[in-house]
Amino acid sequence: MKYVGFSVNSGAENMRIDSELLERAIQEGEKEPIFRLYAWEPKCISLGRNQKDDFLTGEIDSVRRLTGGRALLHDDEITYSYVAPALDGESVIDSYKKISGILIDFFKTLGVELEFGENKRVSTHFDYCMLLSTGADVCYQGKKIIGSAQCRKQGYILQHGSILFGYDKELLERLFKEEVTGITTINEILPDITRQNFVDRFKEFLNTLD
Repeated sequence: MKYVGFSVNSGAENMRIDSELLERAIQEGEKEPIFRLYAWEPKCISLGRNQKDDFLTGEIDSVRRLTGGRALLHDDEITYSYVAPALDGESVIDSYKKISGILIDFFKTLGVELEFGENKRVSTHFDYCMLLSTGADVCYQGKKIIGSAQCRKQGYILQHGSILFGYDKELLERLFKEEVTGITTINEILPDITRQNFVDRFKEFLNTLD
């Protein structure tokens, strides 16, 4: 497993780096998975590849992702990205669960048991990704904590997602005009862990996967 060191960047820069990692893997025929952790400054809304942007107010910086899905507010979080060859015959949902399973296994080293969410019938007007639930989402005691999105190109997968440390409920509800419920954060589950400690522990964990 290759690891790209943690960095804090603008939304445009973060999406550029993820895109370059995918393109380089394709061009070089990379066989080894690549894992990256990063954060955002300033806070930013990322839009799914085909998502409408008519709800944006211009209050927050915004960027469009290569991946699908709904919008995320990147604020008090750590984002991961994962690039690897797609396995022959592997479905999208299976690849989601395989990649998200790495995160679930990591949280076990922190003493936290996460699980995959349940498929729930939801109204399609939700713009905020964390309000939607699928069987590939990662939850803690039924509340979503990691929201992910994926794209495939020339036999390679790019999956990235938001690992919530905390969230500004008032800001989210103002931006997305929805009541925010059914999510939880690392601050609620592990109040003593810092972002830097989380990053350091995750890097150590990835080294055990080599």
